Amino acid sequence: MKGDIQRYNASERSNHWAVALLFVLAALSGLALFHPALFWLSHLFGGGPWTRILHPFIGVAMGVLFALMAWRFAGRNRIKTHDRQWLSQWRDVVTNQEDNLPRVGKYNAGQKLLFWTLIVSMAVLLLTGLVIWREYFSGAFAVGIIRFASLLHAFAAFVLISSIIVHIYAAIWVKGSVGAMLYGKVSHAWARKHHPLWHDEVREKEH
Repeated sequence: MKGDIQRYNASERSNHWAVALLFVLAALSGLALFHPALFWLSHLFGGGPWTRILHPFIGVAMGVLFALMAWRFAGRNRIKTHDRQWLSQWRDVVTNQEDNLPRVGKYNAGQKLLFWTLIVSMAVLLLTGLVIWREYFSGAFAVGIIRFASLLHAFAAFVLISSIIVHIYAAIWVKGSVGAMLYGKVSHAWARKHHPLWHDEVREKEH
């Protein structure tokens, strides 16, 4: 087995990092608008008015690019029988006893659950964001709906930010994961250890 395995191509990596950048901008501008104690973050965007103007546009851009990324990866993130078994052995997961876990494909069950959580959170953020976007859409909705949408928007943002923190932690925890998204490739040993079914699939295509 010579060379490394391509895990992500250049287009997939560019899509991922564009979404990541927009997420950071959306999170910072959203937090600035969420509570007066965090309003100082608005200085990163040129002040309060500019933060209010830019936040929804950043959110829409993030949503569009995320939808493209989700479309790319959805097929690999369907929950299968071995994923349910993987989840049932969560104690082995948290204690890093990978040898006891069932063989998994390109993504394990934890990554798949995170993927679908991100999709739901992002969808809720986009829909509620449109409802509370005063410049263009909120005039079409009753005050009660706007208030409810604001609460739901904040809750979805909390879930999304928390999920991304978990995503970053897991990427750092599993050595080689960050490099895969930076450079696109992983070693055969890494693939065989963490994603053996996917490694088998790659090996079959090489022959």
